[in-house]
Amino acid sequence: MSDRDSDPGDPAAGRPADEGALSDRLRDLERRLDESGAARRSALPAAEPQAQGRAYALALRLGADFVAGVVVGGAIGWGIDRLFGTSPWGLIVFLLLGFAAGILSVLRTAGLVKPGPQGLDDLPGGKR
Repeated sequence: MSDRDSDPGDPAAGRPADEGALSDRLRDLERRLDESGAARRSALPAAEPQAQGRAYALALRLGADFVAGVVVGGAIGWGIDRLFGTSPWGLIVFLLLGFAAGILSVLRTAGLVKPGPQGLDDLPGGKR
């Protein structure tokens, strides 16, 4: 009986006759993978400590911008509720406004949104 006539449920049925050739191919594959990985690692530039520090600083600033917007909005809403007795509506409205302001601040800091007008000259009816 040949290999092709063997039982399809037998796990040894699909094995090549020469396991030495399979072992050689496996070693060759491992060697090529090691060479490829070494070449890839040597091609990547090393991360500069200054660049990594700037990235951490930007991440902290983005987080602080967002949290500050929410906290300031919540504080203003709480103050309006205490002053006018509109609890909890002032807090809810200004928390949402603070959330939106925090998101806008993060987007501006990240450079994804154009900054707003800086002076009267930038306004549509301003002096030219």
